Amino acid sequence: MTPTTLTPPQYILTLSCLDQRGIVHRVSGLLAENGCNIIDSAQFGDAQSQLFFMRVHFAAEHPALSEASLRERLAELGRGLQMEWQLHDAAARPRLMILVSKIGHCLNDLLFRYKSGLLPVEISAIVSNHPDFYQLAASYNIPFHHLPLAPGATAQARRSQEQRILEIAAECQVDLVVLARYMQILSPEMCAALKGRAINIHHSFLPSFKGAKPYYQAHERGVKLIGATAHFVTGDLDEGPIIEQGVERVDHSMGPATLTAIGRDVECVVLARAVKWFVEHRILLNGHRTVIFN
Repeated sequence: MTPTTLTPPQYILTLSCLDQRGIVHRVSGLLAENGCNIIDSAQFGDAQSQLFFMRVHFAAEHPALSEASLRERLAELGRGLQMEWQLHDAAARPRLMILVSKIGHCLNDLLFRYKSGLLPVEISAIVSNHPDFYQLAASYNIPFHHLPLAPGATAQARRSQEQRILEIAAECQVDLVVLARYMQILSPEMCAALKGRAINIHHSFLPSFKGAKPYYQAHERGVKLIGATAHFVTGDLDEGPIIEQGVERVDHSMGPATLTAIGRDVECVVLARAVKWFVEHRILLNGHRTVIFN
């Protein structure tokens, strides 16, 4: 009988620290000394913030090396370099919760990519303040939670609804919350609870053309570019660190309905990219900006 060859576990290490001489040497040296083989690596030193960022994908090939032991040695290195670091199991599929209201193009796109294997995630729950997409969720066997908010809902009602969202996220052990055109403003407390693990998508006209029907407003002003922005959710409305943006040219022959359709296509692509980069651990925060290792 031919012996079975076990595939060694793979990990993704992300780190940031003050830029200094020898960081790459020390990180790669530690991995090599512990029987790890680097599959790919990327790094960036920011002259403005004087911070260094690194992402390393590697295989732990030494059979005696445990994850706990690896973490201990990384922690020792981290103390020496005063670095922030995270170690991720490359085989793990991060768990998502999607928030949506009545516009479903981004939700539908994410579900298709998930089902097709294009997005390496598990979608644990879909939450909405409207019941419109419960059948879509059921077709993918994903739990749907209808948490309604009446027009003019009180602050207490909003707090209760947000608390229930956080409870669902905790119950499902969610790694990322995706606001796929969720048309509710999150409270500062909710934003703080989801810091670094919630992504929003919106059109890129802001701060112009706020409110309802932004593409109709843009058509009235004769815009020539439309686009979308995906960013981390913070207490500053629509001003969190930007992850991805996309644009499309338009012209005078296109009516507002056409602009809306083009804009929604851009929103789908931009949000999908942002989610994929997050779950592949390619995004590192650099103050109010992001470093994206593509």
